[in-house]
Amino acid sequence: MAKDILPRTIGLVSIAFGVSMFPKVAHARTQVTPYIEVQQVLDAQLSSPSDVLTYTTVAAGVDASATGHRVEGTVSYRYEYRIPWDKDKMSSGDVHSGIARGQYQIIPNTLSFEGGALATRTRTDIRGAAPLILTGDKDNINQVFGFYGGPTLSTHAGPLQIGASYQLGYVKVEDKNSVLLPTGSQRLDQFDDSTVQNVQASIGMQSGRLPFGWTISGGWQHEDASQLDQRYDGKYVRADVTVPVTAHIALTGGVGYEKINIAERPVLRDTAGNPVTTGNGRYVTDKSAPRLTYYDTDGLIWDVGVIWRPSPRATLQARVGKRYGQTAYTGSLDYRVSENSGLQIGVYNGIESFGRQLIGDVAALPTNFQVTRNPFGGDVNGCVFGATPGSGGCLEDALQSVSTENFRARGVNALFSSRRGPWTMGVGIGYAERRYIAPVYGSIFTVNGVTDRSVTGEFTLTRELTRSSGITGALYAAWYNPGIVNSSDVFAYGGTSTYYHTFGERLSAQASLGIYAYDQKQADDVVSGAAQVGMRYSF
Repeated sequence: MAKDILPRTIGLVSIAFGVSMFPKVAHARTQVTPYIEVQQVLDAQLSSPSDVLTYTTVAAGVDASATGHRVEGTVSYRYEYRIPWDKDKMSSGDVHSGIARGQYQIIPNTLSFEGGALATRTRTDIRGAAPLILTGDKDNINQVFGFYGGPTLSTHAGPLQIGASYQLGYVKVEDKNSVLLPTGSQRLDQFDDSTVQNVQASIGMQSGRLPFGWTISGGWQHEDASQLDQRYDGKYVRADVTVPVTAHIALTGGVGYEKINIAERPVLRDTAGNPVTTGNGRYVTDKSAPRLTYYDTDGLIWDVGVIWRPSPRATLQARVGKRYGQTAYTGSLDYRVSENSGLQIGVYNGIESFGRQLIGDVAALPTNFQVTRNPFGGDVNGCVFGATPGSGGCLEDALQSVSTENFRARGVNALFSSRRGPWTMGVGIGYAERRYIAPVYGSIFTVNGVTDRSVTGEFTLTRELTRSSGITGALYAAWYNPGIVNSSDVFAYGGTSTYYHTFGERLSAQASLGIYAYDQKQADDVVSGAAQVGMRYSF
């Protein structure tokens, strides 16, 4: 019990400390808005067997931001407690949702401390149910907590630019809800928690004194996962050169050495040779056995590419090279279409885990962003849009499902956002592919070599009607291909619409409608509708 409370306690204390510090930062514009909220929710399953569920939610939260010469950050946190009208259909419970990113300049432009946190819910098994509106007790959905922090150094010695950083992160999944799978499906092991460390350092020089720029960098990434005492250890060192060709084009290339090792302890077995599991289905670790390495690679890495800056508003980078024994492609596009809109595209390729990928996604978010939430449950949407149009990031590559195994992660994320007059729009689309790296233990089911895929999309639109009212809408769609034997594709889609009105400075009301559906070929289709009315008081 104490272990389950730990991530909540640390997260709440971190958020409370950060919010309390905002008003004390000199020369910073700060805004802190705590609130309490009451909602009434109706969730109706329209497909057979039909059912209607009603419950009341009582919530408390805070939205805060700070912008100044030495500090910049955004925090949005919400705690919700649900009280069912019919306890035979739903149990009471709580939900945490929120996101935070911030940076404090300890020594301006030299030494800073940055951190971030995330509390949300996500699918446990990629083969299971895929509800996009998280009302009631949904199958295959569990609470996730993650946070990180650490210092960053950026300085120079004459013409040399010197950089270094350290990050410590932690991710926890509360495994409380069931996962219903088609008959004949093998149950997968379940993630518990992990601690991630990331160290990077670099030294280099821009072109000018020399006809090219150069950088020598190195890094170390380490993860300790509690499940089966899993351990990831990766190190690299490399040298990169950038050669300007024209005023807008530069060629770049790099070469280095990388070593990655992944190991874990075997599963404990009973006297009959069967794996021992806990009450919630996790494998029990045989702590008397040594760790067994099941992935060990080292050798030369290299890549070449091009950087194109046709204007101050656009930057395109593309690279191709050799890594992990295979060809690897990466790239990015940042395009400020206009003063009010922007586009961001990223292509990634690496060895990841659920914990490392989630921490990396949160760390890549801007410190100044607009939070969009699903009106049913208040969950943070899969994409976070920055205050600057075209900035932000999507978390769906990590949150598509939870896995205890490491994997080769490849994919692309695209984000577009725009503001014009009373209209605000955001679009996020992502493709994610995971090829799993897992040990093989005799008769125990393994996902080693399995490749799963997902495509997710999100569209949000807000229209201010008056100074005190407006309407917001969102559309969601997702496709999941598990790639596991005896599994089938899962397709999910849905939408929500909310009308809100404020009364004075503190009191506001909202009413929402939503519909969602998901299709599993080996199970009955589920179609549901939801309605919600609520009142909020801000302090």
